[in-house]
Amino acid sequence: MQKRQFLATAASLTALSSTPWLAGCASRRTKTVVKPAELIYYGGPILTMNDALPQVEALAVSAGMITAIGSAQELDALRGPATRMADLQGRTLIPGFVDPHSHIGGVGLQAISANLLPPPDGGNASIADLQQTLREYIKTSPEVKQLGIVLGFGYDDSQLQERRHPTRDDLDAVSRDLPIAVIHQSGHFGALNSAALARAGIGPGTPNPEGGVIRRRAGSPVPDGVLEENAFFHSLGRIMPDLTLEQSMDWLEKAQQLYLEFGYTTVQDGRSHAGAIASAMAAAEARRLVIDVVSYPDILQLGDGALANKLKFSRSYTNRFRIGGVKLTLDGSPQGKTAWLTEPYLVPPDGQKAGYRGYGVLSDARANEQVAKAIHNGWQILVHGNGDAAIDQFIAAVRASGPVEQARAVRPVLIHGQTLRRDQVSQLKELGIFPSLFPMHTFYWGDWHHDSVLGDPRAQNISPTGWVLGEGMVFTSHHDAPVALPSSMRVLDATVNRTTRSGRVLGPEHRVSPWVALKAQTIWSAYQHFEEDRKGSIEVGKLADLVVLSDNPLTVPPHQLSNLQVLETIKEGRTVYKRDGSNL
Repeated sequence: MQKRQFLATAASLTALSSTPWLAGCASRRTKTVVKPAELIYYGGPILTMNDALPQVEALAVSAGMITAIGSAQELDALRGPATRMADLQGRTLIPGFVDPHSHIGGVGLQAISANLLPPPDGGNASIADLQQTLREYIKTSPEVKQLGIVLGFGYDDSQLQERRHPTRDDLDAVSRDLPIAVIHQSGHFGALNSAALARAGIGPGTPNPEGGVIRRRAGSPVPDGVLEENAFFHSLGRIMPDLTLEQSMDWLEKAQQLYLEFGYTTVQDGRSHAGAIASAMAAAEARRLVIDVVSYPDILQLGDGALANKLKFSRSYTNRFRIGGVKLTLDGSPQGKTAWLTEPYLVPPDGQKAGYRGYGVLSDARANEQVAKAIHNGWQILVHGNGDAAIDQFIAAVRASGPVEQARAVRPVLIHGQTLRRDQVSQLKELGIFPSLFPMHTFYWGDWHHDSVLGDPRAQNISPTGWVLGEGMVFTSHHDAPVALPSSMRVLDATVNRTTRSGRVLGPEHRVSPWVALKAQTIWSAYQHFEEDRKGSIEVGKLADLVVLSDNPLTVPPHQLSNLQVLETIKEGRTVYKRDGSNL
């Protein structure tokens, strides 16, 4: 794509403010008296994410809003006796990150669970490591006594020495008395010990639910403890104890703190259930939210009953919370080999024959019904589609919903789009479907995609940002926490470099510049959420949602992007997180 063409496309979405870029400064001709700013940032690069004015020297804030940007000399006119001067000391100021897709409710669960993540985010490289982590967690965690269940999050069979999921027998070796449930890093699988299986009501005669699989011991109807998709989701709901409202809000606050550490000022809950919505609304009413949380309830849980009737869908926040639309899930996980593909997996998972292509969650008729319901109600809909067959189903559902203009008005979003085909990209453009892609997969599971899941050339084209830009479109780049930590710098690194754990580059034609990658985490994410008029860039009249980074992502060597640190997170002009020792 030509640079000029891309910049024109980007500028059209950035929705540049008609307000002069330096507002409130005194005119020498008129001698207008100006009100001093409450806060002025200076002394380091300030990246605006605005193509028309990419970088400025200083920024003024009053009443939580950006009131002026420009040179340090120009903004000195806004300095008064009470103005706080914030010297960046060479650090870099950027807009606060807008989370285009994750699950803050799930991050709360992750925060109180045993950390079963593999390196570099945890220390679990084998099933023996998992077992030892769980034993230590049982000894030290207050949640085990409070909940009466052992929870672990983040194991990844593709990164374990055994290259398999832990089974009920592996978990029974940790405890046969306490129910144990461990959650796969993708969130689409789990493994239960015998006590947890019994609590969930799963035995040899239990059939597979629609859209899920209960794995069995070889040649036997006896469950081996590993559950896929709906089999796992339903079971986890049955074995989890009821939480008090206070416990739920505590989990939410722990999750909120983790996002703050990575510079997020707006966070998504991308598949909310009724309990998560209730706790978020309660936290909002109690003024316990310090960042904006936008929730997308699972449309299949809404039905036509009380929940759907009492929810208020809005594009404005009440005490930092709003319902932004709905979520629909059409398939599973590519790294877990449950994503729905049109071509077979390179190596089929355990228990499956050659030619296995994963599976969908809903019939075409049911998918069409739900997508049409959202569009006709004016609800923005986020659709989880990893496999290209699931993406085909989503595209067909949008086409079947009615006039294209009606669909485009709600900005339907494709979430993940891991195996998005080139021919599908133009169809997304035609229908106004916004792609929120997942380039972090190139680091975490890129080698697995190449060697086992997809093989070449499909592995090269996961999250094909180059194809999207080539169509004159833009995209967002997400982390899908708790699937991965909400690490903004890891997202940035993966979107720019597409380097796997082993150091191979997947799809070099899909690498983008740091500037483009930052826009995919800021202004384009704000656009995805219908918030581009007030967030995502440093422009006069927008919220003072800001992040201070340890260095400039535009000038550091690209391979060092993941080493950048968030030093401070600022929400509407107020510091809500500061890294120890940052001295800002």
